Amino acid sequence: MLIILSVGGSILAKELSPDSFLGYANALKELAKEHDIVVITGGGAAARDYINVARSTGANEVECDYIGIDITRLNAKLLISALGDAAYPEPPKDYKQAQEVLSSGKIIVMGGVIPGQTTDAVAAILTEYLRADMLVISTAVDGVYSADPRKDPQAIKYDTMTAKQLVNTVMTTEMKAGSKSPVDPLAAKIIERCKIETIVMEGSDPQNVLKVIMQESENNEDKKEVYLGTRIIG
Repeated sequence: MLIILSVGGSILAKELSPDSFLGYANALKELAKEHDIVVITGGGAAARDYINVARSTGANEVECDYIGIDITRLNAKLLISALGDAAYPEPPKDYKQAQEVLSSGKIIVMGGVIPGQTTDAVAAILTEYLRADMLVISTAVDGVYSADPRKDPQAIKYDTMTAKQLVNTVMTTEMKAGSKSPVDPLAAKIIERCKIETIVMEGSDPQNVLKVIMQESENNEDKKEVYLGTRIIG
């Protein structure tokens, strides 16, 4: 299977610890024994910090997006370093490059692509473009909720939901550089358009991400034993 994995910067680079990158590298190497993998890394707190400074100095949103993209690519390079020979040595800068280097047989790691697209949107578009079998969004929250659970204690978590429900849930997300959401509106619309099999899950433990992906790929009836998050169905 070809699996696209979006790893939020708030997970991968929360404290810019080598252990986080090495932990994900070990899980990805194990996963790559059976599957082809493309990873898209987010920017996290560092990207938001740079973007906030840029805004304060007068940068517009497109300029802020480019700064955020640069940070996501730095995180991609750190993960490539942790993966060593298992990874393609450079982050592809666009979708066509990702397709071209997929034939290398290596784990592909990349960051953002163009302004106006979060890394989750990049992952969803890449899933469509490469006709991948599964999209996994590894983030700081344990799934998709009816509202922001940090602000609304009555927010309901969805174990499963349709792509249309996902779109309706996230359409209130503010589309600005550095915005925080489990899935952004553009990614949700791509998921809906292409009926992409998608999992949104809390990804602080890369081994759990590995278990979930392996169990999903086996397509057995015991998925819920290790499944923690939201499964989005067409």
